[in-house]
Parts: sequence; structure tokens; C-alpha cells
Amino acid sequence: MGRYTGPRTKISRRFGEPLFGNDKAFSRRNYPPGQHGQKRQRRQSEYGMQLREKQKTRYIYGILERQFRSYYGKALVQEGETGTNLLRLLEQRLDNGVYRAGWAKTRAHARQMVNHGQVKVNGRKVDVPSYTLRPGDTITLKEKVQQRPEFVDRAKALEEQKTPSWIQLKDGYTAEVTAVPQQDDLPREIEAQRIVEFYSR
Repeated sequence: MGRYTGPRTKISRRFGEPLFGNDKAFSRRNYPPGQHGQKRQRRQSEYGMQLREKQKTRYIYGILERQFRSYYGKALVQEGETGTNLLRLLEQRLDNGVYRAGWAKTRAHARQMVNHGQVKVNGRKVDVPSYTLRPGDTITLKEKVQQRPEFVDRAKALEEQKTPSWIQLKDGYTAEVTAVPQQDDLPREIEAQRIVEFYSR
């Protein structure tokens, strides 16, 4: 099965959270989809909640199951808490770095920018969204992209935008990875321990 390209609001309604950023449609209909969506929902089993958290995280980062399981395997062998390691690896993806830097409104948009060769890492074009960013890496937008009117305006707005502690904006088109994501930088809406419990079954 390929990457999900269907209605995103429907997915957000299923999980009860705007998984893909600001969503006006979700704010109007923030109950589950379907004719019984507004009725009282059954209480989920522990397994169901674990599966739900894993699926939710996959949708947030736009990752297929096989790749997600691979990230979990890497997190498992690293020192420290597996759940924290997993979220840290996901945050260090290049497409997520572009999103966190403020150059894209959603992770899907950031992934498209990377796929289209609009992003450089340390001066070299990298078109692999899953590329892992490391401390010392410098991310820049391609020169042609910098000249586009929408990015000129966005670069000005970025001067007042707050970025995660591990990303430092040098200017509107350049960002430096100064460290690995810290605990405070990891998304609080994800219960990583449930994902660990799901794969530990």
C-alpha cells in the first residue's frame, strides 16, 4: 500500500485531533466521521489505544508502516528511553526539519519541497525526505526558491517566529542544526510509551 493521499480532515476527525496542522473543516466537525460519529464512542481496549497512538504518529509524520517499524528498531538499540529515541529520530528527518524551520506550513508541503530538490544540506542538494539531520548540519533553500514572492514574505515573517531549540535560523533561508532534539522539543500530543508497548507485545 502506498502513502495515504485521501481526505486529511477525515483522518483528523477519526483521531479527534488536527493531525496535519490548522484545519478549518475539522474545527467545524471535530467528531468522528460517519453517520454514527456524534454518538457516544465505545471505550477502547489497551491494545486499541496502543494501535491508535502508533497509527496517529505515522499519519503525523507521513510514514509507512515498514519505515516506521525500522525507526522503532533503531530507537530500541539506542541508549535511553525507546519512546523518546523514536520521537527524536522522527524529528530529525529532513522534511520535518524544513517544517520546523517554518519554510513549510505542513510536513506534507515540506516533503514536497525536499522531493523537488528545493532544499540543500551543507551546500549539497538532498532530495530524500528521510535524510537524518545531525548537529552541525546547515539547511538552506535553493536560490530559485528564495526569489519566489511567497518565500520572500515568509522569510520576513520568520524573524519573529519561535523555532525549536535544536534549530537556529541564520536568516530567512538558512538554518543550522545545533543539537539533537531535546525532551521539550518533542511533540507532547504523542504518547510514545503506548507505541513501545504496542511493538513489545
